[in-house]
Amino acid sequence: MLTLVIGGAASGKSEYAESLVLRSTLPRYYLATMQVWDAECAARVEKHRRMRAAKQFETVECPLHLDAVHLPACGTALLEDLGNLTANELYDPAGAGPQTAQAILSGLDAVYAQCETLIVVSNEVFSGGADYAGDTDRYLLALAQVNNALAARADAVVRVVCGIPVYYKGVEKLSFCRPLPWRSPCFRLCRCRSSTGPKRTCGMRCAPSRSSG
Repeated sequence: MLTLVIGGAASGKSEYAESLVLRSTLPRYYLATMQVWDAECAARVEKHRRMRAAKQFETVECPLHLDAVHLPACGTALLEDLGNLTANELYDPAGAGPQTAQAILSGLDAVYAQCETLIVVSNEVFSGGADYAGDTDRYLLALAQVNNALAARADAVVRVVCGIPVYYKGVEKLSFCRPLPWRSPCFRLCRCRSSTGPKRTCGMRCAPSRSSG
């Protein structure tokens, strides 16, 4: 299964993606796309590597050339994130340059062929309505191209907003909830039921039904 988890900065997308992996098949691989520039960065990477190892992740460093990744066994892979990978391929002299989007998509295909489940984290772009120019615009356009193409291929696409996952593909989007003012004395934790699945908590505060009194 191929899942794209997308969201803005500090939206909770990484935590949600990791929660999906922890429910999936072993072995677990973390495809790390961050480049190590100095000793401080190296120390942070090593700290995160140890934290992931405690959750039975095997870290695979892939800041460039995703198509060169070879997973030891079939399992679940979490790639975090496409934003870093796109910047690396676009600006590193050893990267794909103008062919960044195509190179990343080919690499994702190669990785997905080696695992049962691939979960990819990416940044939401162009949602702020601002106009950019030069290198920034080139980067955002490349990342948007990757996001759009991957979303078309994915079995599930989920956008995380304020820690709440909202599915746009693969799972029916929950639409039964409406927020109440925080000071409202009458609310309950919503237990939404989709038309095709069991009850599940959506995490929003919803008005009680008339029958609840």
